[in-house]
Amino acid sequence: MLDIVKRFFSKTREDNFKTTPKATDHDLHVATCALLVEIARIDQEFTQAEMETLISILKEKYGLSKELADALIQEAEKELEDSVDLWQFARLINENYSNEEKIEIVETLWRIVYVDGKMDKYEHYLMNKLKNLLRLSHDQLIDAKLKVLYSPGSKAD
Repeated sequence: MLDIVKRFFSKTREDNFKTTPKATDHDLHVATCALLVEIARIDQEFTQAEMETLISILKEKYGLSKELADALIQEAEKELEDSVDLWQFARLINENYSNEEKIEIVETLWRIVYVDGKMDKYEHYLMNKLKNLLRLSHDQLIDAKLKVLYSPGSKAD
């Protein structure tokens, strides 16, 4: 009986010290894309303009073809359907990206929010939630928003 208890505690201790496997680039792309898809569909309208912007962002950011960008979006949508919340995606991003990279993601999220030139209450709520999940300050969130709003070609001008 004592041996069973010793094995249990030594196994538990070993399990606690195991490192979690490093996320792959693909995992990080899916996590980031999941946040982008979620902000695009939060208002119950995933418009053609939002889809085109999302595909353009994925092609530009990750060097994907349209077909691969479409496949990444489909995978992100499936992951979103299978998830309880956005924490799992934010956790991957927090563990693998710098603050500057996370701010870049938030700027990309703002680009999708303002595709139609306005932000609704659902997008506002989700952006604030993502700010917290990504461990960013309110100032960082607003600075990213202003950068997108006042960039050349912005529809929110």
